[in-house]
Amino acid sequence: MRLAFLYWALAFAVLAVGGAWVCPGGLCAPTGLDRAGLAVANAWRGETADRFFAAITWLGSLWVLLPLFGLTGLTLSWAGRGREAAFLLLSLLGAAGIAHIFKLWIARPRPDLYTALTAMPEDTAYPSAHTLQAVAAALAILLALPGGRAPWAALLLTLAALVGWSRVHLQVHFPTDVIAGGLAGALWVAGLHRLLLGPSRGVPSL
Repeated sequence: MRLAFLYWALAFAVLAVGGAWVCPGGLCAPTGLDRAGLAVANAWRGETADRFFAAITWLGSLWVLLPLFGLTGLTLSWAGRGREAAFLLLSLLGAAGIAHIFKLWIARPRPDLYTALTAMPEDTAYPSAHTLQAVAAALAILLALPGGRAPWAALLLTLAALVGWSRVHLQVHFPTDVIAGGLAGALWVAGLHRLLLGPSRGVPSL
């Protein structure tokens, strides 16, 4: 249990330290990394890329993930795997909760260096909830369903990375929002896995 709380403490530390970096003293400004990343994304704009990232970004949305995880959780529960079902649902719901707590705390404005390619979300930028949720979802699936994990690992992690980049490509998040969200999502799921399913299911001890 102590190791689970250590993972969670690291997740919160990543978000808190990152928030202090991008919004020191509550004065938010793009970092050099943010400016460079958004400039690269803007340079890569094109009809095909814009449509691709506008579509794939939905894989990090609760509108897609919550029904998927709810159905998977029910299936696992009916199969007598209630702990795995709880792990999946808590991974996603916890990730969403963490993201929105820090959005309210840090209150970083959305990027305005380039024209956004989609409707700008009404909430704040830091961290990227889509990225946090996508990374948490990908890792939770891999850890809850270990049988035949290897063939799917690369695909799921690639999709999570593409969701993260989509937020930058669409100009609705800074790269630092995405990086912080991805790290926090991974650490949140690692701690939850340790607590609910034990160390023998794939998360290494520190």
